[in-house]
Amino acid sequence: MEHKITTEWLGKMAFNSTVIGGEVALDADKSVGGQDKGVRPKSLMLSALSGCTGMDVTSLMKKMRIDENVSKFTIKVSANLTEEHPKIYKDVHVIYSFEGKDMELKKLEKAVNLSVDRYCGVFEMFRRFANVSHEIVYKEL
Repeated sequence: MEHKITTEWLGKMAFNSTVIGGEVALDADKSVGGQDKGVRPKSLMLSALSGCTGMDVTSLMKKMRIDENVSKFTIKVSANLTEEHPKIYKDVHVIYSFEGKDMELKKLEKAVNLSVDRYCGVFEMFRRFANVSHEIVYKEL
């Protein structure tokens, strides 16, 4: 399946990218000539990672019938860039946080691991150039 996007320069460092499902404003920090009016491309990659794996996990939670006991699900991603150009992510860490009552921890762990190891294509892409790790945090209410 081919994916196509169009990105248009708006002046200075600003761009508007039309992607599948919507639009994204891109811009750079003021220190490098931008106007701070959009997201940074590299951080958008981290968002793509969290969104991809998050959609996998929620889909699996529903299939496993464990979604109703989870009241809050958050994914945090942190990453370190290399010092040399081109600066790329070298270490990426994903934290899956679940809050709820009477959560089925083994099934939630299985859902996360299935996403990480089998289903999330963005996770796999990141593994091609970075050290990627993950952890799961639970908070029983």
